[in-house]
Amino acid sequence: MENVLDNYRQLLARVDGLCAGIQDALAEQITCSEGCSDCCTSITVFPVEAAALKQALADQTEEQQTAIRDHVTEHAGGERCPLLRDRRCLLYRARPIICRTHGLPILFTEGDAQRLDCCPLNLASRESLSGSSIIDLDRLNSVLVAVNSLYLRQIEAPPDFPQRLTIAQALLSGT
Repeated sequence: MENVLDNYRQLLARVDGLCAGIQDALAEQITCSEGCSDCCTSITVFPVEAAALKQALADQTEEQQTAIRDHVTEHAGGERCPLLRDRRCLLYRARPIICRTHGLPILFTEGDAQRLDCCPLNLASRESLSGSSIIDLDRLNSVLVAVNSLYLRQIEAPPDFPQRLTIAQALLSGT
């Protein structure tokens, strides 16, 4: 049987490619960089994202796993992401899609209108953007929902399986 996270990992690779292209195209206008954690708030994730985080944790040494679990336990329930330590993500390579796209220009539907948004620190002097420099968040979320749905079928999740989990639930529970 194929790994149940393969589709999600393929999506991550495409999202990372998209984000890298946007960052290259807008390099001088993007202030987000390593250590920038202003957008790192406590979020919920889809079960497929939770499984990827849990797998990334399992790939760490026992000592690292314990340290990460202890940190997440101590910071669960706060406004900031419990994976943040010293303004850096403890499982950065496995961060969810929303974390990968934070700060970049996104287009999404709000009510009956489309809205363009990005980190207020980015694109300060830019007057216009090409379509290839904008993430269509509605489309990306639709694909993520489909990948999550397939994942839930593959693991034969029961009907009462959680639809969203906090980072702490993802890393500390048996789900």
